Amino acid sequence: MHLLNLGILAHVDAGKTSLTERLLHTVGITDEIGSVDAGSTRTDTLALERRRGITIKSAVVSFAVDDVTVNLIDTPGHPDFIAEVERVLGVLDGAVLVVSAVEGVQAQTRVLMRTLQRLRIPTLLFVNKIDRRGARHDGVLRQISGRLTPAAVPMGRTGALGTADAWFRPALGTAALDVLADHDDALLAAYVEGDAADALQGGDGLAPTAAGGMSQRTAQALRAALTAHTRQARVHPVYFGSALTGAGMDALVTGIKELLPPAAGDPGGPVSGTVFKVERGPAGEKVAYARMFTGTLRTRDRIPFGPDRQEGRITAISVFDQGADARADAVPAGRIARLWGLTDIRIGDAIGEPRGAYERVFAPPTLETVVVPGPGTDGRKLHLALAQLAEQDPLIDLRHDEIRRETSVSLYGEVQKEVVEATLAEEYGLEVTFRETTTICIERPSGTGAAVEFDKKDPNPFLATVGLRVDPAPAGSGVGFRLEVELGSMPYAFFQAVEDTVRETLGQGLHGWQVTDCTVTMTHSGYSPRQSHAHQGFDKSMSSTGADFRGVTPLVLIEALRRAGTQVCEPMHRFRLEAPADTLGALLPVLAALRAVPRTTVTRGAACVLEGAVPAGRVHELGQRLPGLTRGEGELESAFDHYAPVARGAVPERPRTDHNPLNRKEYLLNVTRRVGS
Repeated sequence: MHLLNLGILAHVDAGKTSLTERLLHTVGITDEIGSVDAGSTRTDTLALERRRGITIKSAVVSFAVDDVTVNLIDTPGHPDFIAEVERVLGVLDGAVLVVSAVEGVQAQTRVLMRTLQRLRIPTLLFVNKIDRRGARHDGVLRQISGRLTPAAVPMGRTGALGTADAWFRPALGTAALDVLADHDDALLAAYVEGDAADALQGGDGLAPTAAGGMSQRTAQALRAALTAHTRQARVHPVYFGSALTGAGMDALVTGIKELLPPAAGDPGGPVSGTVFKVERGPAGEKVAYARMFTGTLRTRDRIPFGPDRQEGRITAISVFDQGADARADAVPAGRIARLWGLTDIRIGDAIGEPRGAYERVFAPPTLETVVVPGPGTDGRKLHLALAQLAEQDPLIDLRHDEIRRETSVSLYGEVQKEVVEATLAEEYGLEVTFRETTTICIERPSGTGAAVEFDKKDPNPFLATVGLRVDPAPAGSGVGFRLEVELGSMPYAFFQAVEDTVRETLGQGLHGWQVTDCTVTMTHSGYSPRQSHAHQGFDKSMSSTGADFRGVTPLVLIEALRRAGTQVCEPMHRFRLEAPADTLGALLPVLAALRAVPRTTVTRGAACVLEGAVPAGRVHELGQRLPGLTRGEGELESAFDHYAPVARGAVPERPRTDHNPLNRKEYLLNVTRRVGS
């Protein structure tokens, strides 16, 4: 028996969770099909998920199809919860991308498909809702080929679309042959040389039926090529069906079993896994969801994890099996398990041997809001609850302002606010509201600046010499730290204290935003060696410590930044907007008012397609106004693209949460009592 870790992905309302419920019923895991509307689904377990009818947290359920054990992972479809999708992608062997037969390919579908292709995850497409009025076959296939992938392989025929009797019959024909022949010379040769009189008849989900002159040899080569190229993520079989009626389910299950690759990994090799989800158990303990890639992890094993390679002891394991999770003594390569005992585990951590750095697939959130405690809400309990939520979602960044006693959270969108609010109320009993959402900007150095503070020279109260130069670096390069002093000129721990403090201080630049795309060079160094009075021990008042370097570095760095100058840049989304051509006149003034810049405009018959850039903070408003401007026919697709200098209005300022090295007197009063005159 082999394993398959399968993800189900889709845009909102494509019927993804309903498909999951139908699959579980088809393979015999459930006697009754869970309903999204009734809130009785197996995978949407959160109260808010059932109330809103959307998936927020990824869920795992297992079932067997003949000799294949499938771990099925249902993921959110709403863009606000893209972090949940991101963490799942790294543990998948294959995926099913769901498209609605009525709405067709949506903006989120394109984002997901591009990511699946970039990661080379073998993917089947399932066109759902063929029983719904307005369902289309040929039109959706054209959309898939034109907007998702030209390597779409039709897997059968449909009939009675838009009715409760809608059906899907598996059949590989010449359309599939045309797609596969572009990727397989052997298949093309078999077709050219084959006997056109020997056409196959079949109905097992893979075998061609009445293939229009396809020979036996060609049909066999076609089946082999389909399996091979699907597993290499070079082609994408397309099934049609209905999660509501069950049409097309048997064919899809057969495709999952036969076309997607089994999980690889040596159970006897070194232990290596990745954590893709963390939740809290009934007693508040951390429970980690992990995919094992090699080796076998056992209860009571001590295992290194995370970037710091700290060790933890596995106290309990459960694996997913036949629709439930059951306690186990071990979890081998290829399987997904829940692990207890790793107190400091975080999402993205490697367990055992690292497989490589955690790769961020989607852009980080570009919005933030301040969480406002409601009447009677304990601020300390709120901060603890938010910290636990951040553990479960590494892309929700917390920023605590001790001075104002405020906590900000980063977000992908407005729906996420509602989820955070409901989660705090239902799981922690904490009532909160939010301030207006703002955009998260960055700062980049405008030029070069340098500064230095010398040991034992006024006005420096710290026993440390630090000189720093800040230079601009290419966009997207992050922060680099260099030395222009001899590494042996002072203890290594002092150099490390300077570098760590530089990176921490750059979190808040001249305008309060994170400073990036720069190189910081240490130009001066010096310290006071360990000294003591006669017959006495080490005297910190005469000798340098790491605290001296951590204290003076922010003053030097901020002064260097002040001399260099910084430019505040806002996040920009690239957008693709498709709308009726006759609405262009109404769209363009609105785009201009939102500071969107169309770069290309293409007219295709009665439709026009605009592509360009728009500030991230205006995307939500554009999406809200689009239906009224386009008679409900407009479609917007956007994704983070780059940061650009703020071009209009006042430069955005972010309240500082540090000791404010911009104000030397205030900083020294906060940091040290040894203030010079």
